[in-house]
Amino acid sequence: MRLFSLGMILIAFFATSAANMVQAETLRVMSFNIYGGGANDGKDINETVAAIKAVNPDIIGIQETRIQAEVCTADVCPASGTSVAAAIAAALGYSYYDQTQENVTLWANAVISRYPIGEPSANDLGVPIDVNGKLVWIFNIHLDDSPYQPYQLLNIEYGEAPFLKTGPEAEAFALATRGPAMDLLFSDMDTVKDATAIFVTGDFNEPGYLDWTAETVAKGTHPNVVMWPTTKRLADAGFIDTYRAVYADPVAKPAFTWTPTYDEAATDDHPDRIDFIFARGAGLIISDAAIVGEDGLRSDIKVSPWPSDHRATLVEVSF
Repeated sequence: MRLFSLGMILIAFFATSAANMVQAETLRVMSFNIYGGGANDGKDINETVAAIKAVNPDIIGIQETRIQAEVCTADVCPASGTSVAAAIAAALGYSYYDQTQENVTLWANAVISRYPIGEPSANDLGVPIDVNGKLVWIFNIHLDDSPYQPYQLLNIEYGEAPFLKTGPEAEAFALATRGPAMDLLFSDMDTVKDATAIFVTGDFNEPGYLDWTAETVAKGTHPNVVMWPTTKRLADAGFIDTYRAVYADPVAKPAFTWTPTYDEAATDDHPDRIDFIFARGAGLIISDAAIVGEDGLRSDIKVSPWPSDHRATLVEVSF
């Protein structure tokens, strides 16, 4: 006995497809070192808020919500003053969470979200966000900048760090510098269950292993091939470097986030990509990614005036 006609089957198919399309979510995630929200330069938050509004993100992992202490060296530079996260969130009409624990993976961090934020992970590195009934986690980190291995390889003095010659030496120093912080991050992420998507945003203060390649060395962009351990560890755990998922060629798109305030030809600094958004999730589709910054060559999305000493990163995903 034939229970369903062909027409009924087609109607059911299209109804199911339409329902799935309705249920799909598009999410714009931003990572932004806000340099005190303007306070380091004696400004209010207006330029920072305008920069965020210009790209209309749904979730922002922000770093440096507080200013640098009056005494700030390469090796010791505590945060000072009051976090501007609440004021930025209020100006946007968003929720926020200040990550107030003091540990090796945080330096004045906060998460700001269009959607409701839940209770944080044990080490304060991540929060769950309810995106129209779908569970999303964002982990927002700010890792140590000293010793800074690109400077060590380029004989640029910064703190007490020795100069280095090889990629493996840089990898070993990077692992010693940021490995404990990444252990803490993975400890928190290992407790997450049933998330539709997990994002890791942050100022890593370490380049990406997909950028320091034989091709970029040949081009003269970077001095050595280095398998940078922080980004490699995330990749090995199934996370996607969202910018490189869209722009796979680091020669064509070097994508510098450090720093819009400095001349790239100068010999006492080195332009690089140290701000990232990594993502992991079944069925996650990365549709677009961008570097957001000043009106200049290195910005995919240009905002003027630009308020920070870092460019921001932005990704659009659907799931």
